[in-house]
Amino acid sequence: MMLPVSEFAAIGRGNMKFRVTSILLLLLVIASSAFAINPELPSQGLEQRIGFWKKVFAQYGADDVIIHDRIFVNLIYGVTAKATQEAKIAEVQSALREIQSNLGTPNTLSPRATHIFSAIVTEGLPLSSSLIDDLIANIHTQIGIKERFRDGIIRSGRYVEKFREIMRDHDLPAELALLPLVESSFQNARSKAGAVGVWQFMKSTGKLYMKITSKVDERLDPIRSSETAAHFLRDNYRVLGAWPLAITAYNHGRGGMYQAQKLHGSDLLAIIDGYRGPAFGYASMNFYSEFLAAVEVYENYPEYFGELALDRPDSQPRKGQTMKASNQPAKSSSTPTNSPAVVTAIKYKVRNGDTLSSISQRFGTPISELMDMNKLNNRVIHARQVLVVNLEVRYPHRGRGQKEISARRVTRLSKNFPADYSNP
Repeated sequence: MMLPVSEFAAIGRGNMKFRVTSILLLLLVIASSAFAINPELPSQGLEQRIGFWKKVFAQYGADDVIIHDRIFVNLIYGVTAKATQEAKIAEVQSALREIQSNLGTPNTLSPRATHIFSAIVTEGLPLSSSLIDDLIANIHTQIGIKERFRDGIIRSGRYVEKFREIMRDHDLPAELALLPLVESSFQNARSKAGAVGVWQFMKSTGKLYMKITSKVDERLDPIRSSETAAHFLRDNYRVLGAWPLAITAYNHGRGGMYQAQKLHGSDLLAIIDGYRGPAFGYASMNFYSEFLAAVEVYENYPEYFGELALDRPDSQPRKGQTMKASNQPAKSSSTPTNSPAVVTAIKYKVRNGDTLSSISQRFGTPISELMDMNKLNNRVIHARQVLVVNLEVRYPHRGRGQKEISARRVTRLSKNFPADYSNP
């Protein structure tokens, strides 16, 4: 707040200097916040979802089972232990049926049903018999991860400054450096689905950008995989044109989000409300909100966890987190097959006579990868269908000007494409 001129006049020179210095320091602290509010990452309309995930990250632990609604995630019916989970779910179902039978006389409800009735009203949901049917069908459980998230914040100290630098070098929002809080808690982990590393890349996607062999898996190199994440997120944004969709595509797939965008536009809220793609479930519809909640908790972690001693950037991974594959760079070669590649996402309109096999050969992309990127359940495609594909261009030499040269050559190459190609 600006001080009036008369007040400044009444202040001694030394005192005024102290106040001005204090104000400047305060402004400097605010301006230099590691992850200031970014208009490219909107949260409007997602407040309830973000609030729920903040509770998952910072309030509830591994022994807590949150019983809530799968769609209206912040509609929490109760928290229980794993041993009593099934019994508590049955109680919630019974209470919802009681509410359904007494919509006109809520004052007659039992204490348990009254509590749930109040929770529904607080969420602003219009009570009706059909809504109760939906709520009964969508009862869901979520385990708290407070301990894991806290450990992830501590581990983030090893990487987050470098990751943030990488994102800025690629003109991406610096907040994306915190995506591993959602993906892996900054661990070099291997998921049941086969995703590997701090950034949790599947093999099919990772091979587009990194070296993955029986001896070397660059997904386990946090810095190399961070560079890959930057390229991958940039390509998502080029195709989808909005960061909420590009970030969701990190979980759901670029092709899947492109299909959702065609049906419902670029508003993530509209997609969450209306899109019912075969793979667009609980994880995908919540991924962006999880990310925003993770950023908010990270920025204010002393409020949730107290002061933490974050790992130093030069600290070694703890036992069980060491890299199992070499992260030494591959030997340079002048042959195109081993030279650096530029991967850019393009949209391809299917023409008469095209098959997935012919498109696969044209772009050098495995059929399984095309199906995964575009969420295809089978190999059937149709003329005028738009597919997202990755165009990989290799050059024989690395150099300081590689980025600029690569961009120009991709542009020249794209001019030779038929009109069915477009580079977003």
